[in-house]
Amino acid sequence: MLQGFKEFIMRGNVIELSTAVIIGSAFTAIVTSVSDHIINPLIASFGSADVSGLGFHVNPNNEATFLDFGAVITAVINFFIVASIVYFLIIMPINKLEKARKRSLGIGSDDDNDDKDPAATTEELLAEIRDLLRDHTPTNSQATESETRKDQ
Repeated sequence: MLQGFKEFIMRGNVIELSTAVIIGSAFTAIVTSVSDHIINPLIASFGSADVSGLGFHVNPNNEATFLDFGAVITAVINFFIVASIVYFLIIMPINKLEKARKRSLGIGSDDDNDDKDPAATTEELLAEIRDLLRDHTPTNSQATESETRKDQ
């Protein structure tokens, strides 16, 4: 059981995913700070920086029923900041390094395979198999001749 768990953990996707979760968690404080201390003041220069009042009460007598759209807008802004920073600072350099590594090893890049239509390739292979089977399968007249030879 432990061997299977070890193999599961050592897969590349699990390690990459866990690394992304850890980096994302650690990065939250930075993004929140950028949002609170840079983006919100920029918004304040055009209007009010307090977006917490953007919303309404479902039940005006109950403070807990306030739907806070400002918090959602702030979360969306934070998400786009995190996504763009992760993409431009982590994903793009890793992709460039991977392409350079493949080029140095003489391995074709994934871009070479994008031009081919996989369905056409499958159809071509099936047609080739059909033709090979047709060439090696005796016709009825050949089968009859071989049966008469066996009988004699």
